[in-house]
Amino acid sequence: MRLSLIGMSGSGKSHWSLKLSQAGFRRFCCDELIAARLSGDLRNHDGSLRDLGEWMGFPFEPGYAERESKYLQCETEVIEEILTYLWSLDRTRDEKVVVDTTGSVIYTGDALLAALKAQTTVVHLETPSHVRLDMLESYVRKPRPVLWRGFFKKQKGETEASALARCYVELLERREALYAKAAHLTIPFHEHKSEVQGIEGFLKRVCQLERC
Repeated sequence: MRLSLIGMSGSGKSHWSLKLSQAGFRRFCCDELIAARLSGDLRNHDGSLRDLGEWMGFPFEPGYAERESKYLQCETEVIEEILTYLWSLDRTRDEKVVVDTTGSVIYTGDALLAALKAQTTVVHLETPSHVRLDMLESYVRKPRPVLWRGFFKKQKGETEASALARCYVELLERREALYAKAAHLTIPFHEHKSEVQGIEGFLKRVCQLERC
């Protein structure tokens, strides 16, 4: 079984990919692979490393567009690298693989998304409208590396904070449609957030939805 988990940052992709890794899946964490490529940019003067969200910053901050482009270039290279590995596998062996993608995987291009869909079962972890304000609060409190792709537009009279709040909800709404389009199946929020089913229940649900 080969899975790719897609969805917004904070949707639960890393949670489930780590559980799958513990169950014997080979895990590719795109955020970690991107951070390794950007290690020179992430290093502070004292040698410590900033996390990706701190480095990326908010869309209204100076230099954001350049950092966004650099991140996306690294992400594209990481997806290409993972696909090269998947293409090299012996198809007669059922090697268990999980790709923990970033929230911006949908911006890597139609060709790479199609290849990922051909090589893996793409599973979308749903983020419904009623949890998006909580996700905004989490993002403001501890920024994740979010690619806005021009979605942040400050209107006349708006503060940066109010513009961020309005545009973030719009961004999530647009992305949810793109995730659903890119995926083979969508696991509803209340199901993938439930710990009752465990990893066996999660995989069983994937198989059930894949046959629908």
